[in-house]
Amino acid sequence: MTTVSIPSIPLKRATLEAFGSLRGVALRIVSDARFYQILFLSVFLLYGIAVLGWDVDAWKFVLTVGTCFLTQLFFTAATSKDYYSLLSAAISSLSLCLMLKAGEAGVIALAAFLSIAEKFVLRINGKHFFNPTNFGICLAILLTGQAWISPGQWGNNGFLLLLIGSLGLIVLVKVKRFDTAAAFLFTYIGLLSFRHIVYQGWPVDFLFHQLQSGTLLLFTFFMITDPVSTPSHPWARIGWAAAVGALAFVLQSYYFVNGSPLWALFFLSPFTLLLDKLFKHSNFKWKQQ
Repeated sequence: MTTVSIPSIPLKRATLEAFGSLRGVALRIVSDARFYQILFLSVFLLYGIAVLGWDVDAWKFVLTVGTCFLTQLFFTAATSKDYYSLLSAAISSLSLCLMLKAGEAGVIALAAFLSIAEKFVLRINGKHFFNPTNFGICLAILLTGQAWISPGQWGNNGFLLLLIGSLGLIVLVKVKRFDTAAAFLFTYIGLLSFRHIVYQGWPVDFLFHQLQSGTLLLFTFFMITDPVSTPSHPWARIGWAAAVGALAFVLQSYYFVNGSPLWALFFLSPFTLLLDKLFKHSNFKWKQQ
């Protein structure tokens, strides 16, 4: 009788190697906060469409995502060859889908292109200092006058606000930027509370109504807390975030600017360069996570 020998040792080695590769991928997913951001932003987008009944133009989403990914691919191929950076393109495209409103294809493509190109063009000492989505939205509005921000699309849905806040906290813990969100919210809400309740004597309900905005929470947990573009030193970052909160308060309360936190961040982002020079600290890198 002929026996067939089974190469058990090579088979076991191949199995262990495959398991090790899968384990490495799983660990990368668990440790990289960008995966959480992509998941959570996708949940918010689907919730808005399915539950809040947003009007959906699928071509706008396709154009936004496609432009972001193609721009990221082009610049990555020409520079770092780090194709894990496509995760950042996914975050930017989802954020644009959630926050930016525009009717023209050219405006949407421009915002998406600017969001990604900024990271590669506006760099000092290897660091970009604008939040990509914030830069793309604000510059598209300024250059075209045909784009806008729509905070009212979120309504006053308490469950959604709780969902954004809860999931946003997970991201803040992963990227160690809870201090930034807290400094911004403490300043912004504190100044609004003093003006509306103490100075003007308005009811507390008016303040709560102003703060029940999905856009405000998305800004707090997923934009101003971007670990790459914010000041590197913790104390500098806290002071900078408080300044963003103060300017957002002024723009909203005295100049009635729609989406004032986004504009405050846009105007104060260049000061990141000065703060990084005055307060020395190592820059955040996604590969270290």
